Amino acid sequence: MSHPLLPQIQSLVDARIEEARLRGEFDNLPGAGKPLPEEDMSVPEELRLAHRILKNAGVLSEINQLMSALDRSDLGGGDRDTASRRLRALLTKLELSGKPATARVLWQQYEDQLRDRYRDD
Repeated sequence: MSHPLLPQIQSLVDARIEEARLRGEFDNLPGAGKPLPEEDMSVPEELRLAHRILKNAGVLSEINQLMSALDRSDLGGGDRDTASRRLRALLTKLELSGKPATARVLWQQYEDQLRDRYRDD
């Protein structure tokens, strides 16, 4: 059963989009007329949105490097602390930029990797 406000909200959204279109706010957007980029199928479906946001924010490769570094057994305690602090800083920056859900998903992945790593020790 749908919520009684959903049709009203959808009508409002549609009206606002149409008003913006008539004002030309969608003209000359980057990538206009080009196909959408292909989805990275190597990323699990439930993580694709977070992956895309991180990639667009320019932090994906650094987060992946830090996560890999934290997972390595040869990483010393001081290096592990530095990598951990940098990862926390990147996730905090991402959260403050208005993407708390993405930061939360990544933080969970980080904790899972650490838990798995220390479980093996």
